[in-house]
Amino acid sequence: MKLIRTESYEEMSRVAANILAAQITLKPNSVLGLATGSSPVGMYKELIKKYEAGDIDFSDISTVNLDEYKGLTRDNDQSYYYFMNDNLFDHVNIDKARTNVPNGMAEDPEAECVRYESLIKELGGVDLQLLGIGRNGHIGFNEPSDSFDKATHLSDLEESTIEANKRFFASIDDVPRQAFSMGIGTIMSAKKIVVVASGADKADAVKKAFTGPVTPQVPGSILQFHPDVTVICDAEAYSKIEE
Repeated sequence: MKLIRTESYEEMSRVAANILAAQITLKPNSVLGLATGSSPVGMYKELIKKYEAGDIDFSDISTVNLDEYKGLTRDNDQSYYYFMNDNLFDHVNIDKARTNVPNGMAEDPEAECVRYESLIKELGGVDLQLLGIGRNGHIGFNEPSDSFDKATHLSDLEESTIEANKRFFASIDDVPRQAFSMGIGTIMSAKKIVVVASGADKADAVKKAFTGPVTPQVPGSILQFHPDVTVICDAEAYSKIEE
């Protein structure tokens, strides 16, 4: 595991964008696993800049997103399908038929989980998986638990996750209580993983996940067992590692 400390959110975003851009350049038909939330927004802006400058080409790229809220339609501005289009896909030359997000409105959640897991396998697996990390150490919506969920599944969100995400909704009552998520096994099968973490509120999670014991109570800690992980933090998120 490689831990990178940057001075600012902007520098963190540039470093992460450079890694993804290199992946796209080296393998133009890469399968990218993508994440949502506030941490990767700056990185997506940097990738758009690189595309506009003619430095990268998304035309043969395929994507699979980590997760999606259960019960949100794709045109809901808080759905992750909407997020990805708004923050990246609408601004680059990606073929949207090659972009994949779990269907939050699936009538049969179990069948949707099986479909999504099969899709990832059919694509040949993920070449590079982007992750954020939750305040409670979750990756994707793999919440703290007594065991690691291996495959794509429907996850019950912890109150701390709901509380953290309420800023994106009109009220906490509007925050979905469940989400589809790639499982820990699915994430760990990616060839390369990049984690971005920003802000003092992530400092505890960063320290526990990447320097503490590996435990399903801190789901991100499993990444210590992956052979190719790069964690990029701004100074605030990195601060407790230095203690």
